[in-house]
Amino acid sequence: MTKPRTGYIRPLDLKHGKVDMTHGSGGRAMAQLVEELFLAAFDNEYLNQQNDQASFAVPPGRMVMATDSHVVSPLFFPGGDIGCLSVHGTINDVAMAGAVPLYLSAGFILEEGFPLADLARIVESMADASRQAGVPIVTGDTKVVERNKGDGVFITTTGVGVVPAGVNISGDRARPGDAIIVNGPIGDHGVAILSLRENLGFGTAIRSDTAALHGLVAAMVAAVPGIHTLRDPTRGGLATTLNEISRQSGVGMMLRESGIPVRAEVRAACEFLGLDPLYSANEGKLVAICRQDNAGALLATMRNHPLGQDAAVIGEVIEDDHHFVQMETAFGGRRIVDWLTGEQLPRIC
Repeated sequence: MTKPRTGYIRPLDLKHGKVDMTHGSGGRAMAQLVEELFLAAFDNEYLNQQNDQASFAVPPGRMVMATDSHVVSPLFFPGGDIGCLSVHGTINDVAMAGAVPLYLSAGFILEEGFPLADLARIVESMADASRQAGVPIVTGDTKVVERNKGDGVFITTTGVGVVPAGVNISGDRARPGDAIIVNGPIGDHGVAILSLRENLGFGTAIRSDTAALHGLVAAMVAAVPGIHTLRDPTRGGLATTLNEISRQSGVGMMLRESGIPVRAEVRAACEFLGLDPLYSANEGKLVAICRQDNAGALLATMRNHPLGQDAAVIGEVIEDDHHFVQMETAFGGRRIVDWLTGEQLPRIC
């Protein structure tokens, strides 16, 4: 861990202190914030070099890079916070290519007056998530905006990873006859956020499903290297994600409502608020599309992993010139599962 430079009058007051404009000035106060908070929490050989970039070796394979900005409101929610969410979200974006995530960067936009105690809590959450995932945060940046010109803290994370040889997973590879699989119940994250919104407050025991999925993906790729498509259904939920894949691949999809796992509490909350769990956000779920003859092996592998114990086949890819996503309802009819229009819930991730 890098020690604070000499010349500081006192350490940061992480209990009562607040972010001020000097923390983004590029001077001594900013250096103190970086050293005593960010370097101390993220502590690794790359970050501790304190360069404006990170230099690292890369194993053989195709490089993958993903970036994501996180503006979730509220910052802290049942099951997580903006810190762990920013780490998990970018790791998952990299992993959906079948890649092994290697390194992360993190950029912070802080609002003047934001409590340092809350910032420290967020940073520690990021550090814990990064360590547990085995994907270090190796470089970053901090900026401060004036009071009332931000919303506490926004975080942008970028991740890089490597796709092993022989793996070719993409949103344009779904084919008619393929099976569609999810790794567990949908909608948990969206309902967890809903439960804390001031104008939508209601009691629920649902916690966000935020999680890093790269370990599950690695097991899946090892079992079925020929997976066609992986995608994490975050904003817009499962319905929007499947419509995206249908358009990319030029196919249709037929879902079975009875096969889509949804917790009873999530379903009840959505019914109470007039929402559809198919469009509710997820942060620890993935959609996998593979050949039917590989579906059994893939499903078994997923169910043997802690993040895939409730995995289920929810439908199949079909030929359709219109690229519609349809669903066989529990009542025996069919309906179109269209794109999300507008936004069910803003500031969800």
